[in-house]
Amino acid sequence: METRDLILIEHFCSNHDIDFSFIDSLHEFGLIELIIHEDSKYLPKEQLKDLEKMMRMHYDLDINMEGIDVISHLLKRIHYLQEELKMTRNRLRIYEGE
Repeated sequence: METRDLILIEHFCSNHDIDFSFIDSLHEFGLIELIIHEDSKYLPKEQLKDLEKMMRMHYDLDINMEGIDVISHLLKRIHYLQEELKMTRNRLRIYEGE
């Protein structure tokens, strides 16, 4: 398995001065994916942005795991609805000229 697109959780936690249990809790809630390779846990790079958002919610705003779960779900739902609205607007542009 190629690990260049993965971030070692131990390094991430030490660089950001956070406890591994936070990452583990996010994984248990299904908010992030962890990949286990040769007895080490890794985070896919594409999830880094989401993880940093969740860190700010938890450490800066003191939001618990349940709150982060709800907020993440709502943000994904908003993103989905925005994309759906964009597609609908694009389809309606066809009829604007008539």
